[in-house]
Parts: sequence; structure tokens; C-alpha cells
Amino acid sequence: MSIEIRNVSKQFGDFHALRDVSLDVSSGELVALLGPSGCGKTTLLRIIAGLETADTGSILFSGEDTTDVHVRERQVGFVFQHYALFRHMTVFENVAFGLRVKPRSARPSEAQIKSKVHDLLKLVQLDWLADRYPSQLSGGQRQRIALARALAVEPKVLLLDEPFGALDAKVRKELRRWLRRLHDELHVTSIFVTHDQEEALEVADRVVLMNSGKVEQVGSPQDVWDHPASPFVYGFLGDVNLFHGRAHEGEVHVEGIRIETQESAFGDGKALAYVRPHDLHIERYTAGATGIVATLSRAIVVGPIARLELEPVESNPDNPGSGTIIEAQLPAQQFRDLGLKEGDTVVATPRKARVFVEEWVSP
Repeated sequence: MSIEIRNVSKQFGDFHALRDVSLDVSSGELVALLGPSGCGKTTLLRIIAGLETADTGSILFSGEDTTDVHVRERQVGFVFQHYALFRHMTVFENVAFGLRVKPRSARPSEAQIKSKVHDLLKLVQLDWLADRYPSQLSGGQRQRIALARALAVEPKVLLLDEPFGALDAKVRKELRRWLRRLHDELHVTSIFVTHDQEEALEVADRVVLMNSGKVEQVGSPQDVWDHPASPFVYGFLGDVNLFHGRAHEGEVHVEGIRIETQESAFGDGKALAYVRPHDLHIERYTAGATGIVATLSRAIVVGPIARLELEPVESNPDNPGSGTIIEAQLPAQQFRDLGLKEGDTVVATPRKARVFVEEWVSP
């Protein structure tokens, strides 16, 4: 089932949760709504489910307006962050619940329910826990049971609200892989909400970046990472250093050096240059070196990666961003080969940057 979101807006008092949001989700697609707390992603998910009503705009399922369709008739499965399992019911009864409360005319027989629940428990690899109660399960197991329960009613659309938010990092990673494999097997049109960029980039077919109730960018994980459409997207997706400089005659100058960029031409004006930590070249300082001169204040070597915290030696009056910590990243072996220790002076040179011109100045 495809989903069309058309010009949806929603206010809670004076707070604009959603501002004229439009989005298309193809049938069988897995889409992530990604953004910081309060950006509107959960509100949008609840409007799609029918748990909230939009002030303006419409939601269409396969071309049909759902405005007047009750949540029970939308054929939507919903998985919440905190499982929402019935504590007094066994795992089997939790999964069977949606089937048992169907109208009598649509309710499967007891034999069909038993067969279906066991098939679903096998699908989520927990058929051996059918007689347990939720309190006897781990967090990851509970979330898989919650997903099995949502799938029991054969939803046309599966909505997941921070499904792994309450779990520890190792379990989250395992469940992310498992959810992707499950989706590839079932092809249920799915939308999940997360504020974890790694989760969205790893699991989703497409990522929808949201900020302050608006959609900032929509694209494949690779596309939004490689070609961020705005400063917000660049800053939100992974670690990044922000430098303030000036764009002039097609060049960008920051901290007294020229930064190579992926963009071909600029107007003149204030520029924001975003540089990923791994895009900084680090070398020991020598007289006459060109680059950002900085003191190595901290080095964290974990496994194959060395993460460096650098403090610029001089604050450039033209650069309000200097004087802050610069983060750099390089292979641990390269760091050892440089023989650097905390307190040493280094030179950091951006290999590439993404530049946004903040204001234009007439020639």
C-alpha cells in the first residue's frame, strides 16, 4: 500500500508541530523519519495511524483519503517504544490479541489463530517463548513480540515509533539488522521514527530529515550523507566541524587558508564550512606550514581509529568559530606513526568541505 501525505499541518496551542508537510511513500518501502526531539516526526506518524487528526491536509492510502476512516479500519500495525504488551497475558495470547478482537464475521477460527501465532513467533525467532509472560523476557525479546503482535492482523502499513529506543546499544544493533531482514522478507510498507542517524542510515530505503515541523531533505541514506541539502542536515548526520569564513570570487577562505569544496561557484558573502572529522589531514607542525595550527589537547585511541580533540592556537578575528574544539579522526596506526602526544602542536588541513553561503553581498 502506498502512502501520500499532502500539505499536513498540526498545531498544539501555539506550538507548530507540523508545517505543510508533503511526502510520498511507495508500496513495500521502508522509510525512516529522522530528526531531533520535537521536530514533528512522532506527530506525523500518529496522524498517519489515525491516532491524531491533522488541522489541514490529508493522508491517502493507495489514493484513498483516510480522513474519515477510523483507526481500526486503516489496517495499520503500530509498534511503540515501550512494547505496550499486556503483562497478564502470555506471549502467545499477546500476539493472538488482535485476531481475537476482530468482529465475529472476520475472526479466524481458534485453529487458524493458533497456527498463525506460531508462524509469527517462528518469524521473529521466539516460538520457544510462547508460554512465557512479558516480565520473563528481555527488552529485545519484548520488542520482537510487540512486532509479531502488530503483524498478526496483516497490516497494510507498519508504523514504528522509536522501536529500539529503550534498548541498550548492542541489542539495538542486532534488532536493526533483524528488522531489515524481516522487511526484505515481508515487504510491508513501513515507516519508523528515530532520532538515531546511524539507525536510519543503516535500516531505511529512504530517510526523511525533519526539523521544526518541516521536511528538510528526503533521499537514500547514501544521498543524504553525501549531498546534505542544508546546514541542519549536515550538522545532524554524524560528527562535523563548523568553520566560519568568507566566500569570495569562487573561493572559500577559513582560518586564513583556502578550503577546497565540492561546489563549483559561489557569490561573495559569509560562508559556513562543514568538515567531517575524517576529512581533516593531520601532521606535526613545522615552520611555514599552511593550515589550521592547533594544540592536541586529547587523543582517544579505540581499536583501529584515533579520535583527536584540537584547540586552535590562535583565534582569527574574522572567524567567530575559531577557539572552539576541532575534532579529527585518523587511523590509529597513522596516529602512532606520527608519534604525537597530548600538548603537541599540529596542523589540520581540510581535504574537502561542504560550504553554505550565509548571506550574499552585491558586487
